[in-house]
Amino acid sequence: MKPVLLAAVAVMSAMPALANDTMAELRTGGLVYVQTSEVEMVSEELFISPDRVDVDYVFHNGTDRDIVSYIAFPMPDIVAEPDVNIAISDLEKDNFLGFSVTQDGVPITPELQQRVYATGIDMTDELKAQGVPLLPFSEATAAALEKLPEDVLADWLARGLVYDDAYDAGNGWEHHPAPLWTLKSAYWWKTTFPAGKEVTVHHSYKPSVGGTVAMTFIEDGQPSDYAYETYKTRYCLDDDFMRTAAKLEKAAKDGKGPSYTENWISYVLKTGANWGGSIGSFKLTIDKGKPTNFVSFCGEGVKKTGPTTFEMKAEDFFPERDLDILLLVAGE
Repeated sequence: MKPVLLAAVAVMSAMPALANDTMAELRTGGLVYVQTSEVEMVSEELFISPDRVDVDYVFHNGTDRDIVSYIAFPMPDIVAEPDVNIAISDLEKDNFLGFSVTQDGVPITPELQQRVYATGIDMTDELKAQGVPLLPFSEATAAALEKLPEDVLADWLARGLVYDDAYDAGNGWEHHPAPLWTLKSAYWWKTTFPAGKEVTVHHSYKPSVGGTVAMTFIEDGQPSDYAYETYKTRYCLDDDFMRTAAKLEKAAKDGKGPSYTENWISYVLKTGANWGGSIGSFKLTIDKGKPTNFVSFCGEGVKKTGPTTFEMKAEDFFPERDLDILLLVAGE
């Protein structure tokens, strides 16, 4: 895919990157359907912004019989580990991305499957037996872990399900059990694709937007050793984008512009390849949020369609890579 530079109008700066100030994004994506190749994805319209992801699908069953099967939406894994900082707006809800879905205009209440793994072993039943919520970062989970019997806690420590979070907050050393598991979640529902007919599916959710306190891919106007090579591949950074970033950095250092920070949004686009054949008609719209923001991602034939929106269209589209979006966001 060709690099895309989509710029705004303002100038800003960078500060030294601090690992503790980095917020990791969760990779989200589309619907998964692998039971048959007889249902085709006629079209997909994908809208991505820092506030919302909306996807509209049209599927077609070209056979002479109804096909009854399942559609799934895998939620991103939540991996709990020391010092992790995950970009989720609501850590207390099972539906932590606010996922919703309709089929042919009718709302669907999908099933939610959630499993917990530690050291590669399914330990969901162990948590449920002790009344511990599966969401690793919720306040309810932290409170339940504090109440574990000593023998259970010792066993969970030995199995790598929790770890001892020890620290001194000024009153002597404290020890608290903290989650060390991975939560895997997926929404799914049973559906019928009528013979020779089309089915429309719409789903939406709030994306996980990661970021850091600085521009980490550039330092003193030059590509940084820390992140540039990775970003160049992941976000298709080109010379124009780097020149823009250098101007933003210098303006901020000279006190002539505010600082810019990074935001990241990731979308697992390759799930579209799970359906029968290519995507007949594909349309991607990316909204960078504010006119003063800058965005870079990999795409072909991208056109600016508004002050903050950019559009890419393709026919017989076969997604060969996932979509990663880098936003440079103006500080307040």
